[in-house]
Amino acid sequence: MSARTVRLSLALLLGLVTTAHAQTTPTGLDALLNQVRESAQQTSKINQEREQRFIKNKAEQAALLQKAEAERAGVEARVAGVKGRFDANQRDIAALKAQLTARSGDFVQVYAAARTAAADLTPVLAESFVNAQFPQRIAKLDAIAKNPALPSINQLEAFWYTLQQEMTEQGKSARFKAEVVNPLGTKSTVDVVRVGAFTAFAGRDYLVVPEGGTGLSALSRQPARSDRALAEDFSEATSGLAPILIDPTRGGLLALQVERPGFEERIHQGGWPGYVIIFVGLLAAVVAIYQLQFLLRIDASVKRQLATPAQPRDDNPLGRVLQVFKNDVEKHDPEVLELRLSEAVLKETPDIERFQQFIRLVIAAGPLLGLLGTVAGMIETFQVITEAGSSDPKLMAGGISKAMIATVLGLGIAIPLLFINAILASRSRAIIQVLDEQSAGLLAERIESQQEGALRA
Repeated sequence: MSARTVRLSLALLLGLVTTAHAQTTPTGLDALLNQVRESAQQTSKINQEREQRFIKNKAEQAALLQKAEAERAGVEARVAGVKGRFDANQRDIAALKAQLTARSGDFVQVYAAARTAAADLTPVLAESFVNAQFPQRIAKLDAIAKNPALPSINQLEAFWYTLQQEMTEQGKSARFKAEVVNPLGTKSTVDVVRVGAFTAFAGRDYLVVPEGGTGLSALSRQPARSDRALAEDFSEATSGLAPILIDPTRGGLLALQVERPGFEERIHQGGWPGYVIIFVGLLAAVVAIYQLQFLLRIDASVKRQLATPAQPRDDNPLGRVLQVFKNDVEKHDPEVLELRLSEAVLKETPDIERFQQFIRLVIAAGPLLGLLGTVAGMIETFQVITEAGSSDPKLMAGGISKAMIATVLGLGIAIPLLFINAILASRSRAIIQVLDEQSAGLLAERIESQQEGALRA
């Protein structure tokens, strides 16, 4: 049903209603009819305007749709053209790659070998002392090893130059500025002397290449004073030949060498048995040296006294024995005189033989104290094995060091003191023998003079 039909039906209905009501109230119905008519006219006008706008919008949308379809056709045409060119370029690239592969031939393998060699050489050069002088060459090797493209001629020449440079610099000594990290972690730029690719030092401090191959660092513990003096002398030398400590492992052996405990650390590893052994040994050595000096002085004074036996002096044992003989020779018979001379010799003997018993005691006790330290160290080792097992030898090193150091210290004091005591015993016996000889000779002269006097009588 159309809108016009609806409006006619509504008007007819309203006319009927108006006619029905006109019989009673004609004025009100006429007014209502007029209102309905005016409302219908306004609605019709509005609908007409809407229909016109719709028709106008429809035409505009049709124009826009036509324009969009034209643009899409143009874009599709351009896409088809670009796709065609892309496919053509891909075919050209494939053809060029095939041509490159055919022309390169064995050069591809050469380039692959160059990349592999550069990758293998990089860590070797990073651990070389030469790299501290020429650090930029590592970047050139990385550019060859890590680049998937074929290396250029310039890169291959740089690779060859780096190999030749490393071989050449191994036979040279050079001085250059470099950044060095001290044991405290502080960095400073100092003069570095490099001997080939094996040793480098700054002044008296030997240097190593840290793990990872970045720069130089000073050893946490330097070698012996004599080795450091060699480094200093080599640094100051301007011409000629000079001795220097060389490490063919580029610092590996040197790092292991300085990790070895020093003398004081060895002593501390011996623990309390080592301290006791050292104290006793030093005490015995002091008294042995004192007694040896005393015997040397006595021996010299006795020899001087032998040169003048008729003038006894009391500054030596022989002079005191001669003084006893001189004072008692006229007072007593030979039997009593013999006893007096023996008494004088016995008085001199303790001073001549003093400390020898103590030294012999230390000689016997030294190895026993070392054995005591050995047992204590082994007990400590077994305790560590019980607690942590035997998988890590470093855990047992403390107890084993204590055991071995104590044994070495015990033997170390016993053996020298054994020789020193032998020297003291021989010197003292020689002096006592001189006293016995002189006293026996004096007594013999006394007896002979008495016998000659009896024969004359």
